[in-house]
Amino acid sequence: MLKETPFIWMDGKLIPWKDASVHVLTHTLHYGLGVFEGIRCYKGQSGTAIFRLKDHVERLLGSAHVVKMKIGYSAKEIETAIVETVRANQLEEGYIRPIAFIGYGGMGLYVSDNPIQLAIAAWPWGTYLGDEGVQNGIRVCISSLARHHVNVSMTRAKITGYYVNSQIAKREALENGFDEAVLLDTEGFVAEGPGENLFIVRKGIIKTTPLTSILDGITRDTVLRLAQKQNLKIKEERFTRDDFYLADEAFFTGTAAEVTPIREVDRRTIGAGKPGPITQALQQAFFNVVRGQQIEDPSWLTPV
Repeated sequence: MLKETPFIWMDGKLIPWKDASVHVLTHTLHYGLGVFEGIRCYKGQSGTAIFRLKDHVERLLGSAHVVKMKIGYSAKEIETAIVETVRANQLEEGYIRPIAFIGYGGMGLYVSDNPIQLAIAAWPWGTYLGDEGVQNGIRVCISSLARHHVNVSMTRAKITGYYVNSQIAKREALENGFDEAVLLDTEGFVAEGPGENLFIVRKGIIKTTPLTSILDGITRDTVLRLAQKQNLKIKEERFTRDDFYLADEAFFTGTAAEVTPIREVDRRTIGAGKPGPITQALQQAFFNVVRGQQIEDPSWLTPV
């Protein structure tokens, strides 16, 4: 269950959490066209700060642009509303969910006059794949489902309806005794998790899927930059399922997952079956950055 906070920002104002409701005939509820973001705030040495707020808002507006949804707020207005929401809820650390959706009005696949609504919620939420998983690694399986194809889905946009694919993959993994799924692309190469980007390490070289059919992850970008700063060898290239099996290390990245090691895939141990040294170094650097203990880019932390 969600841990409720006092307020949700909705269409320009803060309202009580329980009053943030929509009509059952809200268009996005029926047809799945909405755009959203996942953002985190962390408590650091100088207080609470939101991690890469500007980049997340830019991606939100970019997603809306791709699907021709006109959000009636500027980037600056949305950033201010997010800070206001975190502050009003006195949230020291937690998760922030902005979502823009097509509201109540006409029905059918095409509507032109329905309002585009914007809501922002923030609540305490720990590590998505669990503290034990972050520390010791998780077990994953290759999903029977394929990830989105670039001519079927607009893969640069973070769209609500796309996550049906993710939900089915996640459910399948859990029902088969794993912690998370990994999806291949439609050509059989490793794509990403249901809500995470994926990295492997073999013989000291970090590999991650290039931006083909995957989401352009902000945590992914953060980790790539941190790896470059540590002079680690990086390749953005496609790799196969058996490349994954043969990896010395592997890990997920994402706003919810943060940096979560993978210790096993399809009941095959990855490396020594525990987080490897490169994974641990990048994980530590990531947490140092988000808590203000290491300054990579001053614009990455927006104080609350």
